[in-house]
Amino acid sequence: MLMEEQGRSGEQDGSREKGVLYRWQGYFCSVSPEKLLLSRPVLHAALGSLHGLLLIEGGQVYSFGEQPWKPVEPPPASLVLESTLSGQHVISVSAGSYHCSAVTEDGLVLMWGENSYGQCGVSGTDRVPSPTPVTVVDDETHPPQLVRVLNVACGAQHTLALSNKHEVWAWGSGCQLGLVTNVFPVWKPQKVEHLVGRYVVQIACGAFHSLALVQFLPSPDASQQAQDKCGQCNQIRYTMTDKEDHVVISDEHYCPLGVELAESKEGRKSGQSSPAQTPQSKNSSPNYQVSPLTSTDTFSSSFQQNTTNQETQPDPSLSETGPACLQRSKSTPYPDEQALKDYLKKILDQTLAEQATSAGGSHPPSRQSSLTCPFGSEQSDELTLRPSSPALSRTDSITSSARKHISASDTVTEQKNQHIIPTLDSTSDDSSQHSSVDGGIYLSDLVISNGCLFESCEEGGDTAGTDFCPADLLQSKKSISLTDVTLEDTDRNSFSPVSPSDTHRTSNLRAVRASTSESRNLLPSLFTEVWSWGKGHEGQLGHGDYLPRLQPLCIKSLSKKEVVKITAGANHSLALTAQCQVYSWGSEKFGQLGRMNSPSTVPNLTTVSDGIRVWDVAAGQTHTLLLADGDCYQPILYYSGEQIGYVNQVFGGGLNCLALADQNAMGFISTIHELASAERKFYCSLSKLKNQILSPLLARASLALSLGESSMLLFQEMAGSFSKLCHLTGQHSVSLTNFLQQGKVIETLVLIKHTAIFMDTYKEYSGPVGNFLVMGGFQSLLKPSQECFGKKLELIQALLESKEKNPSLYDLLVNLFYMPLQHLNGYNRLLLKLANCFEVNTDEYQRIQNGCSKYEALARLVSKQRKDAEATFHFWKNFKGKNLEALRKPSRRLVCESSNKGLTLQNAGRFSASWFILFNDVLVHAQGSIPSKKLFSSHYVYPLATLWVEPISDESLGLLGLKLTTPEDSFVVLATSPLEKGKWLRAINQAIDEVLVSGMNGRTRVSRSSQKGEPPVSRTSNYTFSKEGRLKDAKYEGRWLSGKPHGKGNLKWPDGTMYCGTFKSGLEDGFGDFMTPSTTFNKFERYQGHWKEGKMHGFGTFWYASGEVYEGSFRENMRHGHGMLRSGKVASPSSSSVFVGQWVQGKRTGYGVCDDFSRGEKYMGIWHDDQRHGDGVVITQFGLYYEGNFCNNRMMGNGTLLCDDDTVFEGDFQDDWTLCGKGILFMPNGDSFDGVFDGHWGSGLRVAGTFTKPFEIARRDIKMPVAGQHAVPAEEKWKAVFEECWSRLGCETAGQGALEKAWENIAISLTAKRRQQRDRSEELSRSQTKMLECLEVIPLHEGPVTANSYNNIRRYLVKACDTPLHPLGWLLETLVTVYRMTYVGVGSSRRLLQQAVEEIQSYLTRIFHIVRFLFPGLPEDGGFIVDSSCSSDEGTDSLNSSTHSEAPQQGWTVSSSSLLLPVLLPRLYPPLFTLYTLEKEREEELYWNCVLRLNKQPDLALLAFLGVQQKFWPVSISVLGEIKKVLPSTKDACFSTAVETLQQISTAFTPSDKLQVIQLTFEEVTQDVQAILCQDFLWCMDDLFPIFLYVVLRARIRNLGSEVSLIEDLTDSNLQLGQLGFMLTTLKACYNQIQLEKTT
Repeated sequence: MLMEEQGRSGEQDGSREKGVLYRWQGYFCSVSPEKLLLSRPVLHAALGSLHGLLLIEGGQVYSFGEQPWKPVEPPPASLVLESTLSGQHVISVSAGSYHCSAVTEDGLVLMWGENSYGQCGVSGTDRVPSPTPVTVVDDETHPPQLVRVLNVACGAQHTLALSNKHEVWAWGSGCQLGLVTNVFPVWKPQKVEHLVGRYVVQIACGAFHSLALVQFLPSPDASQQAQDKCGQCNQIRYTMTDKEDHVVISDEHYCPLGVELAESKEGRKSGQSSPAQTPQSKNSSPNYQVSPLTSTDTFSSSFQQNTTNQETQPDPSLSETGPACLQRSKSTPYPDEQALKDYLKKILDQTLAEQATSAGGSHPPSRQSSLTCPFGSEQSDELTLRPSSPALSRTDSITSSARKHISASDTVTEQKNQHIIPTLDSTSDDSSQHSSVDGGIYLSDLVISNGCLFESCEEGGDTAGTDFCPADLLQSKKSISLTDVTLEDTDRNSFSPVSPSDTHRTSNLRAVRASTSESRNLLPSLFTEVWSWGKGHEGQLGHGDYLPRLQPLCIKSLSKKEVVKITAGANHSLALTAQCQVYSWGSEKFGQLGRMNSPSTVPNLTTVSDGIRVWDVAAGQTHTLLLADGDCYQPILYYSGEQIGYVNQVFGGGLNCLALADQNAMGFISTIHELASAERKFYCSLSKLKNQILSPLLARASLALSLGESSMLLFQEMAGSFSKLCHLTGQHSVSLTNFLQQGKVIETLVLIKHTAIFMDTYKEYSGPVGNFLVMGGFQSLLKPSQECFGKKLELIQALLESKEKNPSLYDLLVNLFYMPLQHLNGYNRLLLKLANCFEVNTDEYQRIQNGCSKYEALARLVSKQRKDAEATFHFWKNFKGKNLEALRKPSRRLVCESSNKGLTLQNAGRFSASWFILFNDVLVHAQGSIPSKKLFSSHYVYPLATLWVEPISDESLGLLGLKLTTPEDSFVVLATSPLEKGKWLRAINQAIDEVLVSGMNGRTRVSRSSQKGEPPVSRTSNYTFSKEGRLKDAKYEGRWLSGKPHGKGNLKWPDGTMYCGTFKSGLEDGFGDFMTPSTTFNKFERYQGHWKEGKMHGFGTFWYASGEVYEGSFRENMRHGHGMLRSGKVASPSSSSVFVGQWVQGKRTGYGVCDDFSRGEKYMGIWHDDQRHGDGVVITQFGLYYEGNFCNNRMMGNGTLLCDDDTVFEGDFQDDWTLCGKGILFMPNGDSFDGVFDGHWGSGLRVAGTFTKPFEIARRDIKMPVAGQHAVPAEEKWKAVFEECWSRLGCETAGQGALEKAWENIAISLTAKRRQQRDRSEELSRSQTKMLECLEVIPLHEGPVTANSYNNIRRYLVKACDTPLHPLGWLLETLVTVYRMTYVGVGSSRRLLQQAVEEIQSYLTRIFHIVRFLFPGLPEDGGFIVDSSCSSDEGTDSLNSSTHSEAPQQGWTVSSSSLLLPVLLPRLYPPLFTLYTLEKEREEELYWNCVLRLNKQPDLALLAFLGVQQKFWPVSISVLGEIKKVLPSTKDACFSTAVETLQQISTAFTPSDKLQVIQLTFEEVTQDVQAILCQDFLWCMDDLFPIFLYVVLRARIRNLGSEVSLIEDLTDSNLQLGQLGFMLTTLKACYNQIQLEKTT
């Protein structure tokens, strides 16, 4: 807030006032501004022909002037409150000739005034007396949506609206609507389709024409011309001819855009439709309309006549007065020159006659007739026959009044090719009152579309006094062109037009990019185009002719001009650029264009005095109003003779002018104006530097030769950064103008709100200028600059405004390019001045002070960078040594050097000399034998990012030593004095710190800041090793610690070898990924896993070039421990062999399983030195089972062979499977051979022995060999897996270790694995993350385990076993892998069932040992935990409670199976159950056939067959709540609940789950029987067995025998007693009984 004390002192003279309104008229009236006193400040104003609107603070709207549409017309001089708008909160107003509009905060449009042409958008009435809402609806959406309007512009007969989607909507009458229609009036707002997809930011309306300012993104190829063809006639639009000093652009191609409405949506006729025609009211006479045509050497226009009327039929008598239809001769479709001359003469004669009858009238008899175009509408718009209608005089010579403003070169008599010049006759002064112009300019939300990243300024120099020679040529020769004309300055020799179709093609993309950048709405965009359409009889469309345009067309000559505001008078148009220049075009009859001797049909610069910078414009009916800056920052108002304070906005309309001004309050307004004025002046200076210095230099072909390749690139980089700075300054100047015209809230000041944008841009420019200076670029630039700008560089002196008499030419160049950086001091000064306008304790003051401090710091930084660059340049200039010239780099700056011998190398030779040079990125140590810094023989470069320095205090060295550490070297330097030592230590540390902070090598960053101001010891950087050794030529990127790689990093060798992982003390240590090329196979080998001291150590995966893949443990770069090796052509599940087992020193040693796919064999046994050696089992794909003792890969000595048909051989083997020696062959029927065998099984055996066929009784006593006699015991299998798990817990041997260390290792392992997975970009789910967080918490395990803590342990084990990141989870996952590897595929043999069961039991025992180690309070296997709460846990584990046993106490029986089977067995169930089904295959087949046969009977028949007593038969059953009687035919209904329960035994995994299913089945049967008998009873076996047999049959369990066997084998012995044992025995008896049932 402004200072209250000083504010009160100024209240008497109105210093606190803002929004003060001043009003005056043209020179022929009063030119003294009249101050209008209002109760509140004025926010916005608009002027029509004879009325005006004022929007004051609070959203209230006042009107004044002549308002005949009101029921009671108020006095013209009085202000009338529009009460209808009260409460609407209006944000902007607009006035047309005789109608008004207002836009509310909600985007609602309200219109009132004259409505004869539908300009108010209200149908059914000619006048709208009070503000009436006009609904803008988008019918193209489904459902139709209301359109929120931002701004409205009003003309004479039409209205335009800009929506919040930056689309244009129009209604009213005339071609100025830009709609695809010829039916007028248009009552309902319609979208201007030709602008759809473009991002419109402003709109403006003249009397009968329209303007739009469109924002676009510069396309990369915008500088290249596309030879586009017309979409209708397929001809080239533009032709170009190079002349000596300019380019002639010819656009003689004719295409009826803007003349014919060939594709109109309405009124379409056989390929031709007429131009839009202005409708007449029922009281007016019909009119006809013709297109104005002009003549050239090459006639390329068309003639059309339209006599159609929308409301009434044309009067034949009137149509006869119009021009006759011309006869077309020859073969051309166009009229010849004679026909054109006759037509023009007829038009001229009629115009003169009309003028005589229309001169002198001051007011029209009706508003409707007054809305016709007052300037030349007879020819281009409409021809009315009203006597009082204003008319325009067209003559073949220039009238005296017009000759004052139009040069003689524009006259017909001085042109070889005649054309019509529209002028205003001196007798038609009053007629000017009957035209109107929109009073204000409408600013939408300007958007930046990556604005500061692109260059937008015109490359040529456009100054106020430029003479446009090509424009005159185009004005005279191309006046009938229907396409646009692009103008360039005469001193330009290049031209890059953009064709209309090119603009149309790229506009959609631009609009999309602009819309997406709306979130970055920081500064106004300078990438704009101006589009115009409507009637062009005065050239007000700016396309180089007088033709109308029915659709919007881009004015190409304003492209890249950075137009930021547009406005329109009655018949002229204005465009204001960011460079404070004003382009004008259209009617010049009253000098409203403000220029001489230039064509009026194309935009040209308005002539203003040097040093005047225009920043706001307004247009009236026949006048122009400019608001500008001069030498004083207080605004200058052109057209007024009196200063009226700090004007922030001007308005024009009719003959009136309005200006909004702010009184200076404590210097706030004046400071803002000073800031805006300084920014505009700065931008103009930058534009001149860019256009007059940079562009000519870059255009010189010899510049690259003068500068050299490197300096040329630096110069181009500097020019690009300068262009960005120039563009940002232009955007900021426009933003400051908007700031002055809007709320002036200090929080929205871009300079304070977005300081980062300015600071980054200035830094981005300061760097390239310094680089160019360091490399001697300015010295090389002298010669090209003198060739361009003279020997003394007068132009540069003028731009610098240098007052030195004989300045150095080199200094001139340097100062010129450093000049933009001096502007930072201006920011700092003005922000300090602005801060003084506020109280110290206010937020505004703090914001400004913060911004000021940032710009002050930046100014100091830029100044220091310049000094460093100059010092470095002089260093290289004085240094002549070629051997160090390679060190000269653009970004490298000198810090200090030891030419004064202030620093020497310790233990240097007597004749050796050292020279240390400290740059901002490296330390250079030059050595030589001659003590001259110019002749050093060698040098070493040490990057600062990998340099560590520390002071040393040694007795032998004193206090003057500094130790320097690098990745490959370490040395000590000695200073000559403590002062010199401190200087170098401070300089080196500061340089290192700056390198780390700024990240000069692109990847460097600081991990932590030092408390002592020293650079951190740990850092991240890059380095390439050069010394001989393992790391020679290797490049390292990553973390460092005191000169050694330490932490995460990447190491790459030139041959392609690469390591990516963690380091420790310079060696690979931790998890890493290693790749190295293999010359033998021309492939890469890869290892991904753990390292220790530079070697593979721990768990990992190695992909060999041969195709083998090993996944397991390593030690000392060799396979050691448990691992799996897949080998073959392609190491995959289909590879030739897979081995999983124990490795020692790279060889298979210990227990392992090898699955040889190529031979169809699987070996399970002991290995030694990569060979099968010891007890083992071999299964073949043909069902043969071998077991015995192996030696050197062969089974030797006593062994056993079991066939699939139960034939068994037990005897001697030799050379693998060769039977050689004594043995016994047992047949499946009990017969046997005992003797000597020789040969291979399956290929014929030679037997010498005794054949025995025992009697039937003796067969039962024969003991046949069984599988497993020579198999490896289960507790000897997979020892390496359990050893690895114990090792991960920190135990050297099983159970030997510290408990705290084990839990600590678990937490570390989980955290490390989580980080490792995060680095691999493997996202964990939310549940997995929460589970890992729970596992990182060490559970309480002190003291004896209670029932509650036992439940916690069980839950913890479930979570631990679910994640492989936990050691127990890894153990479980590995055991599951090896188990499936053993018993799946070829290993799926029924002979292995007993081994598979024993292996699971072994797992349980050994895992339970680990669990008891982690939870010492757990009792031993079979121990008991008393449940003091007398509540058993829910779920399957309730069977483990002693409530089911005979123990008197309630609690838990702790066992390995009850604790671990729930997590282990579900993972092993598929292979295990498959073995059970193979073992029980014959029994299961017999059982299943009986089940299928017996289940064919109905329920009652089956109950009778099974011997169930009739009292247990259900009489009725309940089906979905309905009681149904059991009939003899009823099937699958009795005891259905018990049947469904028993069927769940197949979906349970653990024996306890299956037992619970059996128990629930018995309970369901009991409940059903109790319901039948209606009383309690006790079961006896004779009653229970038949009923349960019925339930088992109806359950149809496919492998019931396997289920029973699994339960028996894996159930705890305590559960097989008592009630559960009885139930299991009953189920097994049912299974056996079913096999014996006979259905006959």
